[in-house]
Amino acid sequence: MMMMMRRCKEILGIMAILWVVVLFYLYTSADNSNKTGAEMLRVMNEVDILRKKNDQLQTLLNQQKEEKLNSHMKLQDIQKKLSQCKKTPLVDHKSAVAQICEPTEEQEILIKQINDDAMELSFFVTNKVSKLKTSNKVNSAAVVEELMMGFNTQQKSLLLDIEGLITSNSDWRDKEANKLMELVAKRIHHVQNPSNCADGKRLVCKLNKGCGFGCQLHHLLYCFLISYGTERTLIIDSEHWRYSQEGWESIFLPVSNTCTSTDGQHLQHWRGEVESRDILVVTLPIVDGLPNRPPYMPLAIPEDLSRQLLRLHGNPSVWWVGQFLRYLWRPQPWLDEELIRTQVQLHFQHPIVGIQVRRTDKVGTEAAYHGIDEYMKHVDSWYETYQLSHPTTSTIRRVYLATDDPSVLPEARTKYPNYLFISDSSISQSAQLSSRYTKGSLLGVIKDMHMLSKCDYLVCTFSSQVCRVAYELMQTLHSDASTYFHSLDDIYYFGGQVAHEQIARLNHKPTNNEEIELVVGDVIGIAGNHWDGYSKGTNRRSGKTGLYPSYKTVEIFPRVRYPTYPHAAAST
Repeated sequence: MMMMMRRCKEILGIMAILWVVVLFYLYTSADNSNKTGAEMLRVMNEVDILRKKNDQLQTLLNQQKEEKLNSHMKLQDIQKKLSQCKKTPLVDHKSAVAQICEPTEEQEILIKQINDDAMELSFFVTNKVSKLKTSNKVNSAAVVEELMMGFNTQQKSLLLDIEGLITSNSDWRDKEANKLMELVAKRIHHVQNPSNCADGKRLVCKLNKGCGFGCQLHHLLYCFLISYGTERTLIIDSEHWRYSQEGWESIFLPVSNTCTSTDGQHLQHWRGEVESRDILVVTLPIVDGLPNRPPYMPLAIPEDLSRQLLRLHGNPSVWWVGQFLRYLWRPQPWLDEELIRTQVQLHFQHPIVGIQVRRTDKVGTEAAYHGIDEYMKHVDSWYETYQLSHPTTSTIRRVYLATDDPSVLPEARTKYPNYLFISDSSISQSAQLSSRYTKGSLLGVIKDMHMLSKCDYLVCTFSSQVCRVAYELMQTLHSDASTYFHSLDDIYYFGGQVAHEQIARLNHKPTNNEEIELVVGDVIGIAGNHWDGYSKGTNRRSGKTGLYPSYKTVEIFPRVRYPTYPHAAAST
């Protein structure tokens, strides 16, 4: 840049000399009668050209000066950011001090994308190779088996490296995640504890939905998200609750300390956010019958927190739901003691993988049958990865088994004697249809959800409400537990959610009749991930439904303008 500026100055100097020469030429030739009008015009044109070139060079010089100034300012800005970079002293096993610099938003998102890509590659190759394994080609099975073992080992090593990259900033991530969780907790506490309940707007949620506890819990969450979004205090009406006549507050702490009743106010049915704005107390129907749905349903996330969430978490929608579940999931002291006692009695220790096998009335209606082998395949995979990162440790392979079928536990112990299965068989018995809606059954399912959420990894079916609750609770125990699961059927969803959509980041040309075309920027309504490298969905642009490579799309998280409750911090 400096060399270019010197050259520009030299050229300007030469042009200035030429300019003087031309003027002198014009002056001395002014009285020369032999010069024709045409010659004079030619000279004037040349002078004008020289003047324009001089102006261009002057502009170029000014641009170079401006670019130099901008570059200098950018350098100063970078130096300033580097000097302001948060440095946290960390003492490693060699007592050396490391310094951690806050990562960029792009870095955090890219790290998560690399992790997703590696997993999708594994699903794809494993599926294709498995098909080759069943072919009749001579000796192909042995070759394919060797290929699969080698690939899976390398893939696990890759994921461990990526995990190491992610955890390199774990102190920063944990700190930021805790700050964000506490901010949301303060906001929820603020709206749930108004100073003047009688004049405050309230939303009544009746805990009488005719379904199991997991379903009822998601019903409460749906009410809670809408009450929070519409600046209303949530009131839980648990009178005649089928699980306990004593009501919600006999199991969990009240959701409010200052506003727990309607004060005799007439309840009016929800008609819409705008339509019900001036109504003091409203009640919500079940989500299937909700008119004029507000924008606060999952998978929406708050706009003001979206940037932090996208940096910190692989699935911000689940994290957001988890914060409201965290507030609801505050056991009464007796239940808290019971959960701790159960954990001690079962010798619940890490590492441990949780599996939830749902059977009874759900198989054939809401979900397909999955044998224990399907679950254990992913348990094996997790422990193999764990062993790679702990090569010198003798690992006891523990599994917490939650199921509503008492026959699953003895089957698992017989088939997998190298595993230590931890389970409470009384919970399986109480989950039978004949005794499901009792306080004892309720305590059993709460224990299962609690224990599953504390596991290091979760293998289950997301068609199960219990599985999804455990996964949501997991997000409140870690800065990012979005990848700590494998579902044998559905992707994560929330009943009544807004459309689950993705956007194409790479083009795709169909290779068969089952696939659909993708063009960068296409919006896809996803129906499900087949866990084989492909997802199924509908291209909003073309209207076609079919399969597409999962890695060629990224999630869309709808951003909604939730209230920010600026006075929340001061009121708590």
